[in-house]
Amino acid sequence: MNLRFVETFLWIVRLGSFSAAAEKLNTTQASISNRIATLERELGVQLFDRDMRTVKLTPVGQQAVSKAEDIVKAVSEFREAIADPTSLKGSVSIGTIDSIVHSFLPRLVERVQERYPGIAIDLNVDTSLNMAREIIERKIDLALIMGPALDHGLINIDLGTYRCVWVASPKYRLAGKKLTLADLASYPLLAFSKGSVPHHGLLQQFREAGLEAPAISNSNSLATIMRLAKDGLGVAPLPRVILGEYVGAGALEILDVTPAFHPLTFHAVYADHPDSLLPSIIAQMAAEVSLCLADA
Repeated sequence: MNLRFVETFLWIVRLGSFSAAAEKLNTTQASISNRIATLERELGVQLFDRDMRTVKLTPVGQQAVSKAEDIVKAVSEFREAIADPTSLKGSVSIGTIDSIVHSFLPRLVERVQERYPGIAIDLNVDTSLNMAREIIERKIDLALIMGPALDHGLINIDLGTYRCVWVASPKYRLAGKKLTLADLASYPLLAFSKGSVPHHGLLQQFREAGLEAPAISNSNSLATIMRLAKDGLGVAPLPRVILGEYVGAGALEILDVTPAFHPLTFHAVYADHPDSLLPSIIAQMAAEVSLCLADA
């Protein structure tokens, strides 16, 4: 029996269609259909009921899912336990966000490359909302996001909480002063992308202070926010852990603002299925790397 055909069977079950499985496995729908037809001939059973619009498991197919998962999991565990890590080949798709890119992602990639030099990382950087959607739809193997992402079959690992601070260019001469949100409202504000957790948190703080939220310029790129703040184009709340060079060089100053900006909590999210061994290992690596920076 071809293990790849068993894996194909499981991907169809998880994603709900032959076409989605074909996209995930980088092949054609005809190839996926051929694999399942071959598997069904070998087993002498029909695994799926097919019509023009839907693909559903037969009763025998439903019974086969757990057995197929056991097979794939056993092979993955065997490979991880016995094989030389340097001999493993393939790729892991990781979706992440700017906050992580500018904090612990380089250390994580370095660790993965050291342990699994034959594994390529397919990296996509976007908002937490979009990356959560990608992992829920199983379009990526691992999400490193402001989480958690809640859906059946997903595992969330805590990556720690990062303290945020308000910063501004020295040209504003705000460092060393006791400031409130009312004081900040008279300056241009730079913040995270609309719809994000920190953006909603900022609006909530203004509401709780009895203030009308001022105009806020948003970006999903922390590098952009830091550059604009450095150039004196606004005041911004940012994770302290990413500000080392800017603060150390005097390009940005940390402000004393009450109330403090909400801290950000991050999670590694991956699907709980038998061929997710490598994503789960990388998620644990991410936890080890990130927790040493948490609350920085």
